[in-house]
Amino acid sequence: MTDQATPKAGHADAGHAINWTALRAAANEAMSHAYAPYSKFPVGVAALVDDGRIISGCNVENASYGLSLCAECALVSSLHMTGGGRLVAFTCVDGAGGILMPCGRCRQLLYEHSTSGMLLETVSGIRTIDEVIPDAFGPRELEEFAARNKS
Repeated sequence: MTDQATPKAGHADAGHAINWTALRAAANEAMSHAYAPYSKFPVGVAALVDDGRIISGCNVENASYGLSLCAECALVSSLHMTGGGRLVAFTCVDGAGGILMPCGRCRQLLYEHSTSGMLLETVSGIRTIDEVIPDAFGPRELEEFAARNKS
């Protein structure tokens, strides 16, 4: 894996060179602000937005464990609070800076806010959102359904 990658023409983020080193640095900075007194497992995430911004988030736990917020939730909130857009590239790190794979719920959340073909840095290399959540259902599918069923 290289730290600087330019996606192939026709890819959702073909206009952007992905600087994975910068994304990991942003994720590590976010992770340093995590609130994880129960699990002792801080998580940080960062993403490149289609307008070139880098946004980030961290996990925030709660004594009522089911109410804890994943770092991906913070990231999507930041996306909307700072002007919206679509996610182009994403990385997630643990407390030691190691790459993590988002859970299924968070993959769905990322899918909802991604460009088609968004890239994720995973434990097994760079993957697209479609590879990590195959046959996903979200806004693109709803738009296709509506277009097919116009009266």
